[in-house]
Formats: sequence, structure tokens, C-alpha cells
Amino acid sequence: MRVDRTSYPEAVEQILGWAQRGESRYVCCAAVNNAVLASESPEYRRVMNEADLVTPDGMPLVWWLRLCGERRAARVYGPDLSLHLLAAAAQERLPVGFYGSDCGTLERLAASATARFPGLWIAYTYAPPFRDLTPEEDALVCEQIRSSGTRLLFVGLGAPKQERWMAAHRSRIPAVMIGVGAAFDFLAGTKPQAPRWMQRAGLEWLFRLVTEPRRLGPRYLRQNPKFLALLALEGLGLRPRA
Repeated sequence: MRVDRTSYPEAVEQILGWAQRGESRYVCCAAVNNAVLASESPEYRRVMNEADLVTPDGMPLVWWLRLCGERRAARVYGPDLSLHLLAAAAQERLPVGFYGSDCGTLERLAASATARFPGLWIAYTYAPPFRDLTPEEDALVCEQIRSSGTRLLFVGLGAPKQERWMAAHRSRIPAVMIGVGAAFDFLAGTKPQAPRWMQRAGLEWLFRLVTEPRRLGPRYLRQNPKFLALLALEGLGLRPRA
């Protein structure tokens, strides 16, 4: 799976430029979960590798980039990238949208974002049902996003659904789509966020495991050991390096 060496200033500048020109792009914030899913599914790996930007969202990916010689590699974390982009959008008067989560979370997210960034223009919000949309429903969603004028669309469906959704809608939606996973819950205040020291130490997964053991326990217990095994094979030259 491809991971790009970038930074918050570089990513914001690139995404803002695409948005101002009304280009249809999608951005993935990659963590261990994405890397393991990409190793298991050629289709999902293609979705990740065809993204316009793949940021290193998780510290293990940052450390691996540095070991591979990318000394300037830095974490570009979905929730923090969202804040940087919202601040820039408020300053530039760029319309933004939120797609995902549930109605209550979106209401709290919109209220929090507008309070934090005066002048922020929220042009579109939608909490889709917990099922696949029909072709007619999907066409209506695309038309509503287009007519709203949204140029930055934050997508919070969780991996791998959000990446697949963005890939399927590139060229259909004239906006930059950014898959930010749990950022909606963190920014809305509906779920706690790991302390900064745990994030810097690469222990955010442990904090989330403690706070959501039933939902995240099976994922972390399966994926973290597999990720380490994949890195070992890559380090020994037994797997190709992206």
C-alpha cells in the first residue's frame, strides 16, 4: 500500500488548491488497519493506491517510512488534518460538507466546528442509512452535494467503507473528499480522544481498545500482530515495498 511523505502545511496547501479549482479528488488517512486490509484485498489496495493523497495517519506507518529512508516523514492525523482544513476553509470562505455518522453527531459536529471557526460555511451534511444506498438514492446524494457547492467533503464512514465510497464517487462529485474515520466523533465530543503523549508514543490503539473493547478488540488483536509480521517480511526483502 502506498503512503505519501507529507506534512500538515503541504497536505493543506495541496488539498486547498484542488478544492479551489473544483477538482474531484480523494484523500485517505492511512493507519495500520488500512495497511492490513490492503494486504488482504487487491481491490482495496487498488483503491488506496489510486487515491490522490495517502497520509500517514498512524505512528507505526511514520516510523516505517523513516526506517525506509524518509527521514522527514511526519504524522498527518485525520482529526488534526480536519481542523487544519476547516480553519483554512473558514479563512478562504470555501463551502464544506460532512458525510457519515448519525444525525446527532453531525449536529454536534457542525455546532462545534462553527463555534471554533467563525465564518465557516457548512453547505452540506448527511447521515446515510446503515445500508448501501440504492442507485436512485446515490444519484440524489451526488446531485445534492453538487448543488450545495461543497468543495471540501469530509467523509466519516470508517475503513474500508469510506475509501471505497470516495473512489466510487471520484469524478461524480466536484469536491475533494477526505476520509477521516473517527474524526467526526472526536471533534463532536461524542467519543474521547487519546492524550497527546499516547498519540506520539504510537499507543492510541491501546487507548481506543480500552474505551471500546468489544468493537475494537477483535480488530487490534488480529491486525497488530499481522502488521508486524508483514513489516518483518518486507524488511527481510521477502515482500515488495510500495
